Amino acid sequence: MMSKSVYDFVVVGGGSSGCAAAGELAARGFSVALLEVGDAAESHPESLRADGYKEAFINDALMHERFTTRQSECGGRRLFAGTGRGVGGSGSINAMVYTRGSREDYEAFGDGWRWPDVVPHFEDLEQRLEPRRRAPTEFNEACISAAEEQGFRRKADLNDGDLSGVLGYEWMNFKGEQRRNSYVAFIRDPRPANLQLFTGVEATRLEFEAGATPRAVGVHVKSKEGPAFFEARHEVLLCLGALTTPVLLLRSGVGPRTELRGLGITSVADAPSVGRNLHDHPNVTLFFRGNADLDAAYPQLYGFHRMADGKGSSDCCFVFYPARSSFREGLIRMLPAMLLPGDQGPKKRLLRGSIETLFKSRLVNNFVERMWGIVVILGKPKSRGTVRLGSADPEAAVHIDPAYLTHPEDVAILLRGIDKARQIAASSAMGAYRGGELIPGPLGRIGKDQAAADREFLRQNLMTTYHYAGTARLGDDADAVVDRRLLVKSVRGLRIADASVIPETPVSALNAPSMMIGLRAAKFAAEDHSTER
Repeated sequence: MMSKSVYDFVVVGGGSSGCAAAGELAARGFSVALLEVGDAAESHPESLRADGYKEAFINDALMHERFTTRQSECGGRRLFAGTGRGVGGSGSINAMVYTRGSREDYEAFGDGWRWPDVVPHFEDLEQRLEPRRRAPTEFNEACISAAEEQGFRRKADLNDGDLSGVLGYEWMNFKGEQRRNSYVAFIRDPRPANLQLFTGVEATRLEFEAGATPRAVGVHVKSKEGPAFFEARHEVLLCLGALTTPVLLLRSGVGPRTELRGLGITSVADAPSVGRNLHDHPNVTLFFRGNADLDAAYPQLYGFHRMADGKGSSDCCFVFYPARSSFREGLIRMLPAMLLPGDQGPKKRLLRGSIETLFKSRLVNNFVERMWGIVVILGKPKSRGTVRLGSADPEAAVHIDPAYLTHPEDVAILLRGIDKARQIAASSAMGAYRGGELIPGPLGRIGKDQAAADREFLRQNLMTTYHYAGTARLGDDADAVVDRRLLVKSVRGLRIADASVIPETPVSALNAPSMMIGLRAAKFAAEDHSTER
């Protein structure tokens, strides 16, 4: 499996942040091993096409299919918690949204991570990715005008740090017909000779050298070829994402000491906050149908507004979604997940096949051509959950509990967001696109007043926006997992370079911040070991 077993750096996870970190370290002259459990991007060409996100989203080889624990405030449902799998990670299957976030978002990060501190690294990232916006369309212009009627202001650039009450065309990381994710920009195109990419390799445990402060010296892995070990001369960088990075730490003995000992795992370092502070951007979508076909093939608009009382930064996001862009694929992926969570057998295949058959009908496709939605996203959630091990067995399921809607303010913000979405949809500026509400629609109100119906709709239809964060948070306090240079405090030689470190999520999508974190972690690591090459 390996042509070489010792590297300057071992980067675990070949997703958005991992590719940026590995590529940057290699560009600075270090030898790097990049380990990814999934397939090479080239094995799934749709993951490299700008319009391939629809097929990529329903390719089971490109997504980890996970589920949360039962969510008490969501009707006891187990919610889908999938993330990207394969080189490029979630950046290979998403809709290519590239948004830095707001100036206020980075105040929560603290010293060294405020808006003026991170902007140069975003600019460095953007020189590689070359993000751009798609051309305006009639439907999107109608949506902008309707939002302006309801208190939004049109904004040309959503990446200048001001996301207060604005709506505009989002930046996207594509070029021509090709997706430009961190794999393309940092690894495929520059092709650094001193970087070796290993696919189909699953990290099972970190190896530590004993001492007063244990030092990470490498990573144990398993693959089709059997077990192996990758040794790191300088550091191991974890880039597995907020749902998996804490799992590898916990299985390796870095976490709450008492909890690990109770599972029979030898404690290497007591780090009580590993796996805590999990949060996400949950969302719910209202669907409408107008009297004209939509001319938009992608979700292109991102809106931000404050739904809480008083002054302050935006806490809710609005995405205008043309159903023709990916409604079929969304049903194929999400309907089995909602109705048959965890099922990988004949029932799931039958349901998927039924959806595919349904969409062969011209009548169905004509209906969808005039259908659109407003995705209402909780941008600044206050609910906090956990990622925990259920057993020392590496094959055992992990307990993912985002604790959705457990903070009452999250419910209030989303309900106000639903009201705002309806107001936009009813605005005269929507013109021919203004039509009846399909979901939740009149049927959702049977036997209930509007407020009760909306609350029930929220509980039964809330889902993830795939923006998991916070499970190995950055901070100066004793309980923070990493320091300001993203080094794990309780050990040496170990750095975390993904959304796990985010203490409080930005209001916008996390792909751009995750890549920025990966890039900056590599710069820190290169600086710390510049004399050791």
